[in-house]
Amino acid sequence: MKPVRWGVLGAAKFAREHMAPAIHAAEGAELAALATSDPAKAEGFLAFCPGLQLHSSYDALLADPTIDAVYVPLPNHLHVEWSLKALAAGKHVLTEKPIALRAEQIDQIIAARDASGFLAAEAFMIVHHPQWQRAKEWLDAGEIGQLRHVDAAFSYNNAAEPGNIRNRPDTGGGSLRDIGVYTLGSMRFVTGAEPEDVAARIILDAGVEVFADLNAMMQGPTGRFTYRSMTSMRLANRQEVVFQGDKGMIRVGSAPFNANVHDVAEVELHLPGQRVITDRFPTANHYKLQVEAFGRSLRTGAAYPCPLEFVRGTQAMMDRALDTAMEISL
Repeated sequence: MKPVRWGVLGAAKFAREHMAPAIHAAEGAELAALATSDPAKAEGFLAFCPGLQLHSSYDALLADPTIDAVYVPLPNHLHVEWSLKALAAGKHVLTEKPIALRAEQIDQIIAARDASGFLAAEAFMIVHHPQWQRAKEWLDAGEIGQLRHVDAAFSYNNAAEPGNIRNRPDTGGGSLRDIGVYTLGSMRFVTGAEPEDVAARIILDAGVEVFADLNAMMQGPTGRFTYRSMTSMRLANRQEVVFQGDKGMIRVGSAPFNANVHDVAEVELHLPGQRVITDRFPTANHYKLQVEAFGRSLRTGAAYPCPLEFVRGTQAMMDRALDTAMEISL
């Protein structure tokens, strides 16, 4: 079967360093086209994919009849617009997270997906990584007993970059919108839980939320548990998610979100008697696995592992937190 021919909308740094190489390397995929008005920005892509077709506009790429699917790495506030345009142009679309800034906007994409028959998905790559699948397997198998609490943290410091799109309210900036999808989405993926209530305290800097302390009571398939998420764009680097039960603990703490970039991917199972089982995944590339999962869904008709309905649940939880958040100062 012929490979899925991919086009990339925009020469974003993240696309150049991670997703475009992953598409190029993925089984059943072909990196075929890039849309950018600046030829200089295309050079980094051409370095590893010399045969790449260049288009001077996003619309020109969407009009290319040889392209099957597009990857959208544009700033947050443009995700809905170009996801809908891609579907309308007859393309499958994989859009960076968050795919929308409000849950109700995802409803538009779901409706367009269903009407068109094309696949639309958010690039929530971590669910394709074996460390997260292992964490879910351990939890589902009852290895830690009754789940009682989950806490997640993701932080970095970009205070020296005021022009960064993450530090701008007009481009959908903020720590929750940038990295809250990881802390909330990973918890929901592993536990299958939804919030009963949500509360948050936030810190604003120049109109952008740069710190969010979110607390919730969650209801999952096996009962209720408490949850806490901390995200920040003003703290030292930290990544960690802990699932704590009454008999043990699962910790994804080396590189839960930037696997094998931040550190080597590994997940720990802490059992009674201070016994710890550690599974390490030094070669897994979740970007490549994501592209391959997308392609399998197109070829076989199998359900995509992370559908927009799941993504909507994460965004709805984030919306509830931001809508009711209390501003604080530290």
